[in-house]
Parts: sequence; structure tokens; C-alpha cells
Amino acid sequence: MQYYPFDSRKVLYRRPYGAVKENEKLLIRLLLHSDAHVHNAFLRIVDDRSGDMHEIELAPREWFEGYRFYDTDITLPDGLYWYDFRYTSDYGQFFVVRENGGRGVVSKSEGVKWQITVYLSDFKTPDWLKGGIIYQIFPDRFFSSAVPKNNIPEDRYLCEEWSAQPEYRQNGEKKSLGNDYFGGDLKGIKEKLSYLKDLGVTCIYLNPVFEAHSNHRYNTADYLKIDCMLGDESDLKDLCKEAKENGIGIILDGVFSHTGDDSIYFNKYGRYGEGGAYRDYSSKYHNWYKFNRFPDDYAAWWGVPSLPETNEENESFSEFITGKDGVLRHWLRAGISGWRLDVADELPDSFLDKIRTAIKEENPEAFLLGEVWEDASNKISYGARRRFLRGRQLDSVMNYVFANAIIDFVRNSNAKKLQNAVEDVMENYPCDSVHLLMNHIGTHDTARVLTVLGRKDCYTGDREWQSKHRLTQEEYLLGLKRLKIAAILQYTLPGVPSVFYGDETGVEGFGDPFCRLTYPWGAENTDLLNFYRKLGKVRRGSLAFKEGKFKPFIANGDLFAFIRKKGSNRVFIAVNRGEEDVNLTLPDEFVNVKSIFGTAPDNDLLCLHPFSYSVITTKE
Repeated sequence: MQYYPFDSRKVLYRRPYGAVKENEKLLIRLLLHSDAHVHNAFLRIVDDRSGDMHEIELAPREWFEGYRFYDTDITLPDGLYWYDFRYTSDYGQFFVVRENGGRGVVSKSEGVKWQITVYLSDFKTPDWLKGGIIYQIFPDRFFSSAVPKNNIPEDRYLCEEWSAQPEYRQNGEKKSLGNDYFGGDLKGIKEKLSYLKDLGVTCIYLNPVFEAHSNHRYNTADYLKIDCMLGDESDLKDLCKEAKENGIGIILDGVFSHTGDDSIYFNKYGRYGEGGAYRDYSSKYHNWYKFNRFPDDYAAWWGVPSLPETNEENESFSEFITGKDGVLRHWLRAGISGWRLDVADELPDSFLDKIRTAIKEENPEAFLLGEVWEDASNKISYGARRRFLRGRQLDSVMNYVFANAIIDFVRNSNAKKLQNAVEDVMENYPCDSVHLLMNHIGTHDTARVLTVLGRKDCYTGDREWQSKHRLTQEEYLLGLKRLKIAAILQYTLPGVPSVFYGDETGVEGFGDPFCRLTYPWGAENTDLLNFYRKLGKVRRGSLAFKEGKFKPFIANGDLFAFIRKKGSNRVFIAVNRGEEDVNLTLPDEFVNVKSIFGTAPDNDLLCLHPFSYSVITTKE
């Protein structure tokens, strides 16, 4: 058997696996062959905050098939650390550095280090969402209750045809990009709760619902008022109440890094009278923003003038959002079950700390999710290392790492790359955060997953081009095959799967606004919809998907297989994204099994045809 000097993903070398709590004992072991003629071996740890390196001599231990262990137990305060090894020998000085995955190799020079995430010991995440399913809704496009809308501003255009293509042109006429509405509302969502329950949904994530003068509502106009097109506060309370009765929590989108320029706070155009930061230098909102020169020179989100940046560290603004009677608590008291923070990586640490304090004081079981597109354990933004998942900020994040890896695998093969992406997150994130990862494969910010998976070539172009192109029949069918593989992975890997409304029915579309089509009521792809319904039942039917461990089994080209295990609950998942049959022998522990979804094994042999999958569990 081949051994490596170190492998951070195997308990032979490192216990416990993954992120650790502050002051939790961590065993680290190096394995070196007798031929190395080792004199001394050292663990080298770098504190990310200070950059200081601390070297610890490893104690020589027992021999093992011609190898010798060298180990130490360490405890660390919360923070981020990097480590590698050094040893001296008859042949000089050598380093053990990180290669692919978690494995180490001997090198004459320093190289890539491993990471240790250490989080606060009292870090706890909500239990209610673990093992569940998230359903993301763009409120204007899901379902309309047909209740007449009142007090609609004149600069909004209400489309009469539900299935029409959203407007993509910024032409300044009555109907323009961002001002076309289809009439989806909160009452409409409430009417469809039975549909969502049938999908196995336990959480609805709503894109912004507060008053704002665009259909996406990321340019907030009033944080304390539901937009008139969606209903009012009583409608949200009714939705939350009935959703909870059906085992579903509601989380809202919190957009706090900027507001709209057309808002009660900034009021650039005078919609809200003569007050506001732009129109009145003495306004109570003036210091909520970052004026370089009043009134026209101000910081704007990504340079977009219609989205003036807020000063989150301003005491007045911070109190308005996080205070005892602030925005966060107001809507939690109305019945919501948590918040998703838009561009969380653009919010200051001090503000994120206050957000968590406010939410958890109000409801310890409220869920706090952040939008972070990269590895959230070691992300650097605005020149500083962030601490999103170390116990004082987010519960978990939108899992773009998995999303990108799943899509890349399903489109391009390379199962080993997917496995490494999964294990990187498992190794770097606290276990409680892993269980609540938002495992999406498409959102309001991305092209529809069916379009991404169906097209064989580049799927982007300008909006004019996108408005005229749809998948061919061949591309659509390819997309469906690939989507089922992607969904199997999304629903069975660690974390919580998140379905963007309509993906379960075969909705296609390129980027904004074409990814924000209306839900096709009455024109669903029923085969795909039934697939998602059954997949939801499979997921909700096993505790292994709630907090179960992840154990990779094989990752080879088109074939990816792994085990999820919690106690006596064991599930084996295998997918073949290729165009040829693949055969494999089941793991030894799966000797008395039943197939719960997809291809069934023949005794201990499993033959996966092209674009097929198998979900197997042990008989009790």
C-alpha cells in the first residue's frame, strides 16, 4: 500500500477532520520512511493575523510498515492558520508541502501550506433547516393571486401576458429594463404552498420584497414597507404563518450595502418630498451615505449611480438596521425565519457582528445566510481577511464553490476536480456551517442551469442576441439529462439544496433578465417535475442527508460516487455523466441494499448507463 508523508483528509494523519473549535485538541501526524534517516521533524504553523511562524518539534512514535510516525497535539485560539512541515536528515533539510487535494509531498523548498480554521466554541447554527430543501423565489415572477394592485406608481409597466419575455432594452420608453412587472405577489406564493410542500421544500428564500422602484428590488426605497405590487405587511405575516404550519420557514433578502437613489433615504428625484440625503444636506440620512462632494459626487455600488453606497459603520444607519427596533428585528417579529445578506463580503466586519447579535438575540434559531462567491473561510475582501464562519457572523453561505464544481463536472467531466472542491469546503468550514450550505446550481444572478448545461458552446452574448436564442431540441434534451445528474449531486452532497423557481419544470434562459422568466404554470415539463418531487422525498427520507458524514468512494473521469452516513443511516450515491456504460462494485458495507432512486445494482455490481445515477441504502 502506498503511503504519503501527510494527508489532511485522513484521520490517520489529522484528528479531528476539518475546522476545529478554539482550544480543541488537534492531533497532527507526519509519516516518514526509514530510508529518509530522519533526525528531527517539525510542524510549522503561521498565524494568519500576525504572519508569525511557530515551529513545534514532533515526537517520534511507533514504526508502521517501514514508516515512522512523528506527531504532536496542539490547541489554538480562534483564527485562521497555515501549516506545513520541516525535517532534518542525513541528507539535509526537507519540507513536506501540500500537493493535490490534502496530500503532502517531500520538497527541497517551501511550497503550498495547509489551512486550519479555528472557530469559537459557542458557535451554533439553526437546526430547523438541516436536511431540508430551499426554494428561491423572484417574487414578481412566481404566481399572481390576481388580487387587484393598488397605488401603483405611474412609472411601472404591468405586463398583461404572463408568459411574455421580460424587457431587456433600456430605451427610456414606458416599458424598459427593470420597470416591467408581471404581478407575482405574496398572496400568490401563499396559494402555492401545497405545491412547494409536495416538492419537500422547508425554506423559501425570497428575493427583495421591500418597496423599491425596479422589478428586482435590489434598490431599496423603504426597508419597513412591503412593495405595493406584492401586498403589505399583513400579507407577509399571513404567508409566514401559513408557511410555518406547513413546515416551511421564510427568509428575506437583506440589501444593506446600498439603497436606491430613488428612496425615502436618498430621494434623488423628489418622489418622497423635499427631504433625503441628496436633496437636503441637513437630512438625518445625509451621513448614511458617502459624499465626496454634495450632492452629485457620491460613492455608488460598483459605480452604478442609481445605487448609492451606505456607510454601514455610521451609528445612525447601523442602529436603524440592527437596533432593538431595527429593520432586522421588525421583520423577524413579523414571522420570518431568517435573512440572506446580499453581497455579505462587501459589509464591514463590525456591521456583520451587529447583524448576528441582533438576529440571534431576537431568535436564536433564525438563519443567517451570506452571499459569498468564493471560499468563505479564507476570503480576502477590501484588503482584509474575512471571518464570516468563525462564530460571530454568518451561519453559512451560498455555495458557489459546489455550484461551479458540479456544473463543470456535468459539462466537462473530471470527477476528481469535483471531489477536491467538495473536500476543500468540508476541510475548511465548520461542520455546522457545512450542514447549512445553500447548494444552488442557479440563481437570479446566473443563467438558467438548463441553458448552461444544454448548450455545447458559449452561452453568453449581448442582450439582443440572448433575446432571440433558445435551446434547440437537441440541446434541450442534453440539458435535461445533465440537469438530472447535477440535481442528484446537489440534493445528496453535504448542505441544503436550493431550487431556483421553475428550474424543476425545465425553464431556460440566459442572464438577467432572461433568467427571471415567469413560472410556466400549466406548461411544466412534468417528467422533470416528477423527478424533483421524488428526489425531494429521497432527501427528506434519510437522516444521512441531514448531518451525515461525507465519504468519497470513487472519482474517475465521468464517474463520481460517495457515501453519506449518520449512525445506521447509510446511503450510496453514484452518477455517470458520460456517454458510455460504467461498472463499479459497491462498497463492502453495502451488502444488503435496496435501491431508492435510479439504477438498481445486481448483487454488489452496479452498471450505470450514460447519464444515469443510483441512490442506494442499506436495508434495516
